Amino acid sequence: MSTMNVSLPDELKSFVDERVGQGGFGSTSEYVRDLIRRDQERERIRDLLLDGAASAPGPIADDSYFESLRTGVRAGG
Repeated sequence: MSTMNVSLPDELKSFVDERVGQGGFGSTSEYVRDLIRRDQERERIRDLLLDGAASAPGPIADDSYFESLRTGVRAGG
């Protein structure tokens, strides 16, 4: 694992210390890793949404569409 040093103003350092104490994190490093993982996940979701927006439209999700899904589930396929 690599080490990274981060400089924070006192106000942000206090905020991080509070979050670590309240959020069940064992250390500041765990808190920062959690923030980075959440940011990665947000980026992944953003990319998926943009891919979806750029793709061709799918079937119209009206009552008959959902009924066909229910029928398929009931039939086991």
